[in-house]
Amino acid sequence: MDQANREGREGREGREGGESRNGSGDTGDPMAGRIARFADVRRRGIPLMFIDSALPGHRRMNYALVGDTASENPDYDPIITAPHGFQIGMVRARPGNGPAYHTHRYVESFLILSGRWRFYWGSDPDPARFEGETTLGPWDYVSLPPDLYRGFEVAPDETEEAWLFAVLEEHRAFASRDPIWSPTVEAQAAAQGFRADATGRMVPPADYDAVRRRLVEDLDGDA
Repeated sequence: MDQANREGREGREGREGGESRNGSGDTGDPMAGRIARFADVRRRGIPLMFIDSALPGHRRMNYALVGDTASENPDYDPIITAPHGFQIGMVRARPGNGPAYHTHRYVESFLILSGRWRFYWGSDPDPARFEGETTLGPWDYVSLPPDLYRGFEVAPDETEEAWLFAVLEEHRAFASRDPIWSPTVEAQAAAQGFRADATGRMVPPADYDAVRRRLVEDLDGDA
């Protein structure tokens, strides 16, 4: 069994069983499992959360705090497992890197924590035909509506890696394709051996573990 599916199965079994290291079981403490310390978050980064994650210009470390945050990789492991009406994640990336062109069927919003991030969007799935863009800095916030294609990246002229905080509407994991990628992005990912099935679950290539190790080393990540 490959690592993505093995880790995902173990994580899901823990969550579905009602008990986890995050305190989702009945401990008698109403705050059990409801505190996410940044040191713990950093240790649980996911370098291959999406099929675009290994593509040049789109390499980043994703972190799940609440919910799946649109993950295509079943090894996502949120810090807080209690049910919420929203989902929260974080992203760390280097200049010129960030999620490729995609959309969702629900609202996706971001608070910039550090650095400057360029967002671009449009109604056409071709990223070359985007219709608008803006650059945001620390504490700026953007809300992206459903079905609008978007991509974003740490501004290429930044000199250090940057962070942002993501808040998504609640949605079911692996119920359908999500994210919905530009066909251009899907073709680029497929050329690297990455694709998602009809449920939106990553189908990892044979060299998944090796790619993951290289990304962790490249990002100096914490996964």
